[in-house]
Amino acid sequence: MGKTLIETVLGAVVLVVGAFFVYFAYTSTGVSAVKGYEVSARFRSVAGLNTGNDVKMAGIKVGTVIATRIDPATFDAVVTLALDPKLKLPVDTTARVSSDGLLGGNFVAIDPGGDDKTIPNGGSITETQSPIDIVQLLNKIIDRAVENSTAAPAK
Repeated sequence: MGKTLIETVLGAVVLVVGAFFVYFAYTSTGVSAVKGYEVSARFRSVAGLNTGNDVKMAGIKVGTVIATRIDPATFDAVVTLALDPKLKLPVDTTARVSSDGLLGGNFVAIDPGGDDKTIPNGGSITETQSPIDIVQLLNKIIDRAVENSTAAPAK
């Protein structure tokens, strides 16, 4: 009888500690239901951008990417963002896909414009910039360097 009581108490302690870790992970990572107003943005490419990535303004997180899809008519990538409801973005706001350095993840950077009209809930950001493909850029630099080094010297 004493052995089963100890096993039961020990099992309960393990469950309580496990629940504490789940709660701690949930609160410290900022993973929660995304609230705010939604806007969409169209990009030619969103390479490396995923659902759950941050939306930042002036380096501060102001929202989350909640969906990505392809528009079958234009083949553009359509990204849906959930933004802080306190922010009311001007209609001339721009969005670009950026990265946190060479090894960091991608995020959407928002640059607010100066217009008096604001983007409504469900509206869209029309001025966008796709991410720079570092591999393609490096390939172009290498090709130019090889091309210049193999060219015959001028006389």
